Amino acid sequence: MQSKGKKSISGDACEYCDGIVRENIVEREVFRHRKGMVILEQVPVGVCDKCGERYYGAEVLHRVHNIATGRTKPLRKASIPIAKYA
Repeated sequence: MQSKGKKSISGDACEYCDGIVRENIVEREVFRHRKGMVILEQVPVGVCDKCGERYYGAEVLHRVHNIATGRTKPLRKASIPIAKYA
């Protein structure tokens, strides 16, 4: 059941193919933000059942922004190894 005022992205047509977007709870999703990267866990994501395109609700994107800009404290931080390919 969805809360009052929240629009579900599930059941909408995909913008890229003739598939249907279905809401899934994804264990871990990585978001790029101009201030860095944010990883959310147990996040609701709309996924096209045909091409796999992902869709995010405004609430999820606001949370990413707030974490990336320091308005919301993250649960924990992780170290990511970085190396040159060549």
